[in-house]
Amino acid sequence: MKTSIFSRAARVAFIQAEWHKDLLENALEGFLRRMVQLGVSTDAVDFFEVPGAFEIPLFAKRIATRGDYAAIIESALVVDGGIYRHEFVAQAVVEGLMRVQLETDTPVFSMVLTPHNFRAEEHMRGFFAKLLIEKGDEVADACVRAVGCLERPGGCMSAEAARHLAPGRVGERLISTTA
Repeated sequence: MKTSIFSRAARVAFIQAEWHKDLLENALEGFLRRMVQLGVSTDAVDFFEVPGAFEIPLFAKRIATRGDYAAIIESALVVDGGIYRHEFVAQAVVEGLMRVQLETDTPVFSMVLTPHNFRAEEHMRGFFAKLLIEKGDEVADACVRAVGCLERPGGCMSAEAARHLAPGRVGERLISTTA
């Protein structure tokens, strides 16, 4: 996949919550490693830390409205600490991120995870560390693909859709007569 869309002018913001930072560093590691594999320099990624997951949508909106970023990635763990319903926080964060994306026309990718029955025991920490590396890989793939699609919408068309829009097909005639 062509990744020249990530030039000096097209950067990626990576916002990470400070809670569970030791685990979240794995998501950043996986993300950066995969971006390099995809041909995107780590110099095209700006890293930001915020206190917790709840602060991510506001920060994402502020940087998205500046127009400096082709995409924004968020990383946080929202766990059941027994004090409040963690589902409420996770839902508020994801809804906030969706609003940011739609209001600013900047793609936003969430790695705000709410692990079921999170426990801090060492064997579980190893499991989550590995999982977060994989999630970093996945979000890098999604980021490069989505930004590429937004830059070249026809480039994301499936082969089936392309066949329907081939010359002489009904779809193309409809498009050309209404244009």
